Amino acid sequence: MAGKMFVIFGASNILWIVFAASQAFKIETSPESKVLAQIGDTVSLTCSTTGCKSPSFSWRTQIDSPLNAKVRNEGTESTLTMDPVSFENEHSYLCTATCGSSKLEKGIQVEIYSFPKDPEIHLSGPLEVGKQVTAQCLVPEVYPFDRLEIELLKGHHVMRNQDFLEDMDRKSLETKSLEVTFMPMVEDIGKALVCRAKLHIDESDFVTREREITKELQVYISPKNTVISVHPSTRLQEGDSVTTTCSSEGLPTPEIFWSKKLDDGNLQLLSGNETLTLIAMRMEDSGIYVCEGVNPVGSDRTEVELIVQEKPFTVDISPGPRVTAQIGDSVVLTCGVTGCESPAFSWRTQIDSPLSGRVRSEGTESTLTLSPVSFENEHSYLCRVTCGHRKLEKGVQVELYSFPRDPEIEMSGLLVNEDPVTVSCTVPNVYPLDHLKIELLKGETILMSKYFLEEMDRKSLETKSLEMTFIPTTEDTGKVLVCQAELHVGEMESEPKQRQSTQTLYVNVAPKDTTILVNPSSILEEGSSVNMTCFSDGLPAPQILWSRQLDNGDLEPLSENTTLNLISTTMKDSGVYVCEGINQAGTSRKNVELIIQVAPKDIQLTAFPSKSVKEGDTVIISCTCGNVPETWIILKKKAETGDTVLKSIDGAYTIRKAQLEDAGVYECESKNEVGSQLRNLTLDVKGRDNNKDYFSPELLVLYCASSLIIPAIGMIIYFARKANMKGSYSLVEAQKSKV
Repeated sequence: MAGKMFVIFGASNILWIVFAASQAFKIETSPESKVLAQIGDTVSLTCSTTGCKSPSFSWRTQIDSPLNAKVRNEGTESTLTMDPVSFENEHSYLCTATCGSSKLEKGIQVEIYSFPKDPEIHLSGPLEVGKQVTAQCLVPEVYPFDRLEIELLKGHHVMRNQDFLEDMDRKSLETKSLEVTFMPMVEDIGKALVCRAKLHIDESDFVTREREITKELQVYISPKNTVISVHPSTRLQEGDSVTTTCSSEGLPTPEIFWSKKLDDGNLQLLSGNETLTLIAMRMEDSGIYVCEGVNPVGSDRTEVELIVQEKPFTVDISPGPRVTAQIGDSVVLTCGVTGCESPAFSWRTQIDSPLSGRVRSEGTESTLTLSPVSFENEHSYLCRVTCGHRKLEKGVQVELYSFPRDPEIEMSGLLVNEDPVTVSCTVPNVYPLDHLKIELLKGETILMSKYFLEEMDRKSLETKSLEMTFIPTTEDTGKVLVCQAELHVGEMESEPKQRQSTQTLYVNVAPKDTTILVNPSSILEEGSSVNMTCFSDGLPAPQILWSRQLDNGDLEPLSENTTLNLISTTMKDSGVYVCEGINQAGTSRKNVELIIQVAPKDIQLTAFPSKSVKEGDTVIISCTCGNVPETWIILKKKAETGDTVLKSIDGAYTIRKAQLEDAGVYECESKNEVGSQLRNLTLDVKGRDNNKDYFSPELLVLYCASSLIIPAIGMIIYFARKANMKGSYSLVEAQKSKV
């Protein structure tokens, strides 16, 4: 009974724990149920759980459309980020959290809107008293526009209010506007025009966004009642002065502009002041003078005619009404009088600046010398002649230019076949540059043309250039590159001034196709001679440089001749030889390996400890060769019935417990691809004395000692030969391949 109660009690505890765990697993969202987001902003929805260490999350929309957002899960929290928010995000998003077999779900409603900018006020025209004008209040990129309200106010007075309640048939950003037509009054001066827009985003929560813009009203009155007064009179004599004054009414106060009516009916602007003063009047100053009052909304004009009476004498100026001179040259202006015996002369500039010249007057002629001509001399010069009480003035316009040197051609680098190069054509110290034209030609073909039409804000000598990149080819060699500059100087000159520079093109070709010819062969016997000839294509013809490659990879220069001759070669001449074709456009390299072979020599055949041994002794027959690479060594025992090739180790053959039949002639042959060499020795094996104990203690000691000495001697011979040969050949390898 107690056991049953324990089982029941334990089961109830388990059920209670499961129930408590299920109760503890909860899901929460932030924001809790709804979020309001503006299109283009970034919005994050957060879903988190409690009561579960490792939940799994998933997101979806209520209608299973694409999320259009990025999900980031971390621990007990999952974030859904919409960046930027768009129409595709206007959904109810559901977050599902799973913990084991438990699953919870919670939703967040995303509502969007667009109200990014302040309203704009547009007027159909300036505000003129008594003339109707339309004011437009415009609200751009609104959504949802069916919740938009716009009102337009003048001061504190609401001129119009409108709600946009029409149905929306699509999701889109709309621009809505409100228009009001009104008639400005003088009383409106200083008042403000206010455009106010309200977007009722969420009616249930009374969420409203509001924006407004203010524009101060500027009211105008068109000019009127324009009048002219003249002092001393409208009829004048040559040399007299006259002052004319003009006034006009309007709001704002009109600006006054004086002009003279030309023969073709056009107006020549003279002044922007209320008062126009004309001094030293001439006959040609006669005419109709126009005063115009102008403000932003209109103009009003009136006219007066001035008459200047003719005088009998005349004045001429040479070389003419316009003179074109290069900066740094000398110019002489001559003023001559006809009809006056004793005239008085004076010179001035049109703008009363310093003359910067030398005046010389004699009789009926006066000269003004400008030397050297500079920017200070670019004026209209006036020669005034006084004859008694009469005065007459004549003018000449001095126009300057600077075009002192031929253009300069520069290349960005060496001309190499098919390598882009930039060429510049520079024209130094030009004035006026807005009359300059530069052309770059290759032969008769125009590569590039440039006009410098920018306005000049200062008088200065400018250096201008034309630059272009082209790809030269060998076909361009010999062609002429021409930089041509034209400067159009003065309105009277029909032909422009020209300068040009030329440069003959020479296109280089980097070395290529470098080849080496070896005669007779790259593999030679010691003492032979060899010729190695190198060729390389390029333009200009490449220089040949022979070098030898050292063990560290460096090159040791040998010769600058096309052919490298080696006479009576030795093993030291073996190695890699490098030929380089070099010109100013580049380098091309070719290698060849030269191998010098040497026939075997200095062969030695020995028997250790002696060529005469007793029966039962151990003897080592060893064959060695001089320091010659790639040598095969074959050790044989000669016999009438046939030679026997011995299985030697590094040229050494060991006979343990020599027998009488081991006696005889032993031959060593050393050979390679170049030649071979033979050596023989005779081994004598003597029988032992039968009376003497074969296993005497002395013999036993000698036998043990020999068993240790022989391997040691073999190792000494092996390492000695290894040290001499430095890995150039292996007797073991050679025997295996030949036997």
